[in-house]
Amino acid sequence: MIFYEVSVKLPTSQAQEFENYMRDKHIPEIWATQCFVQIHFAQIEQNHFRTCYQAQSLTDYERYLAQFATAMRADFMQHFPQDCLVERQVWRGVQTWKATRGDNDHAA
Repeated sequence: MIFYEVSVKLPTSQAQEFENYMRDKHIPEIWATQCFVQIHFAQIEQNHFRTCYQAQSLTDYERYLAQFATAMRADFMQHFPQDCLVERQVWRGVQTWKATRGDNDHAA
């Protein structure tokens, strides 16, 4: 599993516009590429967001880079041309733990 994480920090005055853009346009368009099997969009502060795109394989992630990333990044820059700090990281999944319904060893 490959985790492609994009963190964006922008002026507070742009936070709502950014959230709307991500939820209504950017993330749905990336989802439509079928390069990722899951996407998480999170917020830590009013003006600081993180999106984690989960690819089944490195091949899927590389296909996204080769076929779609340039256009997606250009569209992003058209909407938010300045004052955005964007950081990207790629992580390789090592192991995942999942709870199943009714199986929670941490319950009080």
